[in-house]
Amino acid sequence: MTKNMTEGNPARLIFFFALPLVAGNMMQQLYAFVDTLIVGRFLGVNALAAVGCTGSLMFLTLGFIMGFCTGVTIYTGQRFGAGDRRGVRQSAAACILLGAAVALTLTAIVLPLTWTLLILMETPPEIIDGAYDFISIIFAGLVIFLLLYLQNCLVRALGDSKTPTILLAVTLAINVALEPVAILVLGWGIPGAALATVFSQGIGALLFWIYIRRRVPALHTRWSDWKPNTSVLMAHLRMGLPMAFQSSVIAIGAIIVQVALNNLGALPVAAYAATQKIDAVALMPMLSFGYAMAAYTAQNYGAQKYERIRMGVHACLKMSIAFAVGIGVLLIAFGTFFLELFVGADAAGAEEVIAYGHTYLIVTGSTYTILALLLVYRNVLQGLGQSVIPTIAGVMELIMRAVAAIFLCSSLGFLGACMAHPLAWIGAAIPVVIAYFWTERTLRKVPPKISA
Repeated sequence: MTKNMTEGNPARLIFFFALPLVAGNMMQQLYAFVDTLIVGRFLGVNALAAVGCTGSLMFLTLGFIMGFCTGVTIYTGQRFGAGDRRGVRQSAAACILLGAAVALTLTAIVLPLTWTLLILMETPPEIIDGAYDFISIIFAGLVIFLLLYLQNCLVRALGDSKTPTILLAVTLAINVALEPVAILVLGWGIPGAALATVFSQGIGALLFWIYIRRRVPALHTRWSDWKPNTSVLMAHLRMGLPMAFQSSVIAIGAIIVQVALNNLGALPVAAYAATQKIDAVALMPMLSFGYAMAAYTAQNYGAQKYERIRMGVHACLKMSIAFAVGIGVLLIAFGTFFLELFVGADAAGAEEVIAYGHTYLIVTGSTYTILALLLVYRNVLQGLGQSVIPTIAGVMELIMRAVAAIFLCSSLGFLGACMAHPLAWIGAAIPVVIAYFWTERTLRKVPPKISA
């Protein structure tokens, strides 16, 4: 069911669009959460570290795909907001063609280099085999992940955030059911966790396809929509590639931090792995408010209702900052409890892992408000079709994470790694905030087109 976001109360529209996204994006993160939880509890700390140390490589590849899908479907949302039904169909076809090309190319590049990448990251010898087993299977399933996430983004671009949430919930349920069977019953160990994730994503992609064919006629393409159109393809690439590279640049920074962590030993790596899963789930509502602003902005920009964009930004900032403060306090106060879910209070090395992890949650939880600002402003710029400044922000994140890894980790140890995220958020927020207010000033000079 599509949703026109160019009419009605902006705060209400954004909130109720973001609400299902919160659940849906949290479920997306719960794939990794469930992998880590089951592996850590049933296969031990070294297995937890093996799966966890692949997180930055997963971010590099899956993040590239997610950024690309989000970027190209912004064009879809703009055409929908403008009432251009043929443009929506052409955009859907272009997204599929370009997405498949990106996923296949990425697979051909990273899959043969998996072992080399783990060596270059100085992965500890005791966990490198398990890390390879896990991440190579994930890499082999990149096309499946793209089919799932691209369809999710296309449906979301038309204003429907509820259905993707339901379909992702079903996909997660399949993953949760299959993973213990693969690990504990079939005895497949770490590879079983990866296979269960890829298989469940394949089922999810099929469910999205069935739903689109039955309930979303706006995305039903015709033969004429698949004819190569250079201007349409280039318009998608201008939005998709910068957002994809932006995600990859951020991921490279995460890899640099992971290399520094690997030099600290298996226990800090295990602690960081656990906290990354907790952190990722905690951040999902803020990310969801950002995604909501991208969709809201794209539709209203396509409809030339610029004043509504400004109204939406103010409403979204209030909601996102309020959540950032609340979740930060929660993680600082109860972080040790969440960490015990991964390693168990009585496991070998658990006390040290939990202590490391709580330090991380205190440092990041106290700076979530900065991230809330960054996500809202950056997604507004992306919804407007701007790609340069968000990419510059990604480069700033890379630089700041590299500073933390190279200089702070060597002098402060694990605490230095904990400071990587807050420093990156600060560095990225500066150009994004400046660009937003400059853009808002420019749009104010355009006569607004507002309806009730």
